[in-house]
Amino acid sequence: MQNDHDTAFAAAYPFQSLLGFRKTLFEKGRARFELEIRDAHLNLVGIPHGGVYSSMLDSALGAAGCFGGGDRILPAVTLTLNTSFLGQPKGTRLIAEGRVVGGGRRIYFSEGDIRDDLGNLLVRASGTFRLLG
Repeated sequence: MQNDHDTAFAAAYPFQSLLGFRKTLFEKGRARFELEIRDAHLNLVGIPHGGVYSSMLDSALGAAGCFGGGDRILPAVTLTLNTSFLGQPKGTRLIAEGRVVGGGRRIYFSEGDIRDDLGNLLVRASGTFRLLG
């Protein structure tokens, strides 16, 4: 069931829509994206492809430093993204959360993880991002 809060966090760009993940939290220093796992997300061994995890974490970690007030995202680019794959999902939904851990006016550092809807830790990541403009 979708409420007004969900509508405010519609997919931000076509690639996000293609993969099917959506923003569920966006505030200064923190962002969360969620994805219902579908067959199209799976690799040959039946678990989500690493690119799905990496795309979600790139978005969550990047968005964590791009809060421009309300639902406005300040433009930024990824400089580095390091991921460590730790487990396999047992649930049906992936939840990526990113948080800013440091930086300056233009460059910021974020960390985050992906858990499934049962709370299992699947992936950890860190990244460096640069605000544009």
